[in-house]
Amino acid sequence: MEMSSIMASQLRELQSTVQMSVMKNALNMSSASAVEMLQNMPEQPTASHPYKGTVVDISG
Repeated sequence: MEMSSIMASQLRELQSTVQMSVMKNALNMSSASAVEMLQNMPEQPTASHPYKGTVVDISG
């Protein structure tokens, strides 16, 4: 095998590794920012159930 083809193969592998590393870091940063955004959301008021806990007259 020629030296240039060996170097080209190694360069492709290195590019692939770097690309995967960059994508993984971007995904981690996106996940971290999404978690932070969810944690910083104001507390949502709880809506009462439309009929739970009330007496419903079903006699008819």
